[in-house]
Amino acid sequence: MTEDELKTLKKEVSSKKRIATDWASKIHDVVEDSLWSSYQELPDLAQKAVSACEDWASAKARYDAAAKS
Repeated sequence: MTEDELKTLKKEVSSKKRIATDWASKIHDVVEDSLWSSYQELPDLAQKAVSACEDWASAKARYDAAAKS
């Protein structure tokens, strides 16, 4: 794998991590600011956060495997 391909994979990992962090932040905002009026949003937000974390983990595994090669 070329250096540019590794950089692209690393950027993908960073992007997916940022997306997962954004979902976590939205959960935090509900808990901190509007739990009693918006608690029904938590299951959907949690599922989106889990999916984003799974996407990140998959991208990181691809990067780690490529970096070892």
